[in-house]
Amino acid sequence: MTIEVLNVVGARPNLMKMAPLVAEMANYPQIHQTLLHTGQHYDAQMSTVFFEELGLPEPDVYLGVGSGSHAWQTAQVMLAFETVCQDLKPNLVIVVGDVNSTLACALTAAKLWIPVAHVEAGLRSFDLTMPEEINRMVTDAISDYFFVTEESGRANLIKEGKAKNDSCRC
Repeated sequence: MTIEVLNVVGARPNLMKMAPLVAEMANYPQIHQTLLHTGQHYDAQMSTVFFEELGLPEPDVYLGVGSGSHAWQTAQVMLAFETVCQDLKPNLVIVVGDVNSTLACALTAAKLWIPVAHVEAGLRSFDLTMPEEINRMVTDAISDYFFVTEESGRANLIKEGKAKNDSCRC
C-alpha cells in the first residue's frame, strides 16, 4: 500500500523544517511524497537558494502565489491548493510553522477531510496581535497529528484539549 503525502512549504523557514522530513521519508518506499511550494516566498534569496543548500528537490507543484495582504495571500493559496488536493488525493498533508501558507493549506485539507500533520505544533506567544499566532492556533485546532519541538508545545496542546495523557499524539 502506498501512502500519498503532500508536503507543503511556503516560506524560507518552512524549507529548513521540511528538508529533514523529505530526506527521511525518501527511505520508505511505501511513502510517495509530493513537495508543494505555495510561492509565499518566491525570489531566489528567499526560496530557490535554500532548496539548493538544503538538498531539497525542486517542488513537484509550485502555486506561485506571491505576496499580498494576509487575506489575499491566504485566499489565493486556498483556491489553488484545493485543486491540487482534489487532483492528487493525498492521504496526509504535512504543514510546518506558522506562515499564511501553513494556515491556508491546513484549513483547505481539513475541509476536504484530508488528515493534517503540523510540525512545530503547540508553540504559542499568546500575542493575538501577531498574525503568526493566529495561524498557529487555528492550524493546531484543525490538525490531526502534532509534531512538537519543545515541551511547552506539548503542554499547550494538552491545555487546549488536543492531547490527553496516554492518547497523546504529540
